[in-house]
Amino acid sequence: MKWNVNLTTLILLIFFLTGCMNSNTIPLETEYYENKTQPQPNLIIFLRGMGGTINCPFKCHKCFETEGFVDTINQKHLPFDMVAPNAHFGYYQDRSFVIRLKKDIIDPAKKKGYQKIWLVGISMGAFGSVMYLKEHPEDIAGVIILGPFLGREDIINEVTVNGGLANWDPGPYDEKKDWARKLWHWLKEYDHYNIENAPIYLGIGSKDPYYKGQKLLADSLPPERVVEIDGKHRFTTFKNCWDIFLDLEVFNQ
Repeated sequence: MKWNVNLTTLILLIFFLTGCMNSNTIPLETEYYENKTQPQPNLIIFLRGMGGTINCPFKCHKCFETEGFVDTINQKHLPFDMVAPNAHFGYYQDRSFVIRLKKDIIDPAKKKGYQKIWLVGISMGAFGSVMYLKEHPEDIAGVIILGPFLGREDIINEVTVNGGLANWDPGPYDEKKDWARKLWHWLKEYDHYNIENAPIYLGIGSKDPYYKGQKLLADSLPPERVVEIDGKHRFTTFKNCWDIFLDLEVFNQ
């Protein structure tokens, strides 16, 4: 299958077909998964993809509960509360995603006293996780991105043809208009080996339609932060990668 459909048209079509075309609310509609018996020192913020899943076809931000992400944290007794805001495509479309996430979720969490805040995003939410880390690195202890969408095919092809991120020269561009080039420029300059920087963990399926861009990022990351399995752009793939990262105890590093 050739992915040459206009991305915006495709996204809007998916939203209409899945019933996930929501209005932008202020503050963000959010599900909270807090430990009621013992306050936890840290927080995980789950960031949703575009559509739903078999177990959660409409309330897409609840997929992390229905697909078992929340349960695995509790079962392993990890010191985290969790939240899942309904950060749907509309917040990306009007460029309010980072603002709303900071004002509605992260700033209140910091005032509440959470010591470490991690972002865990799938697909579009993975892209959002990187966007937020780029704008506010001081807020984030680490990021796990699963099956990320990382931009247009043309910019990914350009980076690939030039030998990958290390050799690619982004050249001059309009930062307000060319967000994809700006994102890859930042990924190129982000020092993933500096222990002072929040680590990015990447989980991908080898049959994901966005694999080409994901592999470019994977090649620039420390290898121990990348999990690649045989899988498509599906929640089963995301969940399998998530389970592997938990087995690797990434939250303890």
